[in-house]
Amino acid sequence: MTEFGVDAEAAELGFDPERLTRIDTRLKAWVDAGQLPGWLVAVGRAGRTVHLSTYGHRDVEAGAPVGVDTLWRLYSMTKPVTSVAAMMLYEEGRLALTDPVSDYIPAFAEVQVFDGGNATRPRTVPAAEPVTVWHLLTHTAGLTYGFHRAHPVDEMYRAAGFEWAHPKGFDLADSCEAWARIPLLFQPGAEWNYSVATDVLGRVVEVVSGMRLDDFLRTRILQPLGMHETDFHVPEDRAERLATLYGAGPDGRAQLLPGMGRVANRPPHHLSGGGGLVGTAADYDRFTRMLLGRGQLDGVRLLGSRTVDYMARNHLPGGADLGSFGRPLFAEASPEAHGFGLGFSVVQDPAALRGLGSAGEFAWGGAASTLFWVDPVEEITVLFLTQLLPAGTLPLRSVLRGLVQQALVD
Repeated sequence: MTEFGVDAEAAELGFDPERLTRIDTRLKAWVDAGQLPGWLVAVGRAGRTVHLSTYGHRDVEAGAPVGVDTLWRLYSMTKPVTSVAAMMLYEEGRLALTDPVSDYIPAFAEVQVFDGGNATRPRTVPAAEPVTVWHLLTHTAGLTYGFHRAHPVDEMYRAAGFEWAHPKGFDLADSCEAWARIPLLFQPGAEWNYSVATDVLGRVVEVVSGMRLDDFLRTRILQPLGMHETDFHVPEDRAERLATLYGAGPDGRAQLLPGMGRVANRPPHHLSGGGGLVGTAADYDRFTRMLLGRGQLDGVRLLGSRTVDYMARNHLPGGADLGSFGRPLFAEASPEAHGFGLGFSVVQDPAALRGLGSAGEFAWGGAASTLFWVDPVEEITVLFLTQLLPAGTLPLRSVLRGLVQQALVD
């Protein structure tokens, strides 16, 4: 495991140490109330760690505490990693953002768009333009998730075996073929909808690189950055460090979800670039610091500085925000404050957050209430890890953002 701990005095980097303790006080209250099983939080500035703390249990039933070495299901925090992989191939001239996805996955050549009816008898029209790599990166392709339960196309995904998982025996290529046969929610580029787009992007990475997605991520991103304990499953010799998965019960208390949680213990047949990685805080902290470093960390450069800047700007047409251009998302997101870039949400209007924050902050989270953000203005990285489904059960991002920002006094 990569060594991970506080390596800078908070006061030297503009934080009030006593104000930083408010983070732990507030987060502990959710554990003590039974609403969270346990957590880890890390705050960094200028590439140094000024605050790192843990509380509660990685396994409540076993009485096993959260440790710095705990392994966490990252779920959709996999998406930024896959997005970086695609942009590395872009920088090498091996794909263009304007490339039709059908160049790499032929089944996308004749996609249809939902135009009325219902899930069993949909009316469709042909897509007016091809689904492109850019559409995948920005979640404007018209794809969806079965678990949204907001549209007849979501129901069609569930009927095809795609809700929180995929049909038995399917690999990533099989899933992409199936998704291409299901109608899009809307014409490509017309709206934003959180979706399997990054999984499809992972398949594009495979086709372009000629490598399995796990091999590409391991050799091109994870190993170079020193993320040696991040992978698509947890090997047996690390299994006891894997946090248990919990869900929010009807009384608001965290309750065990044993079946879904066991998926992380075996190598997957289906490599999900949208939600499959499991890793440690130390590993993902290095990924966030690479992003803060505009593509480089400790002498290792994955992306050019301008590429990271380009990914972290709002790409929604006309500078639109997620509230006006996007479909509702189950997690707390302050949609009117955010645009969306190439793999991240991006704060457009800090005032619309109704709380402290910086314009240009980019971020994402995972289904089990994990989250991270990078604030280039203040040179801050923040990482929060827990295992509670679904994201948005508690107002973690907004509360934590305010607690980090109020501790800045420089």
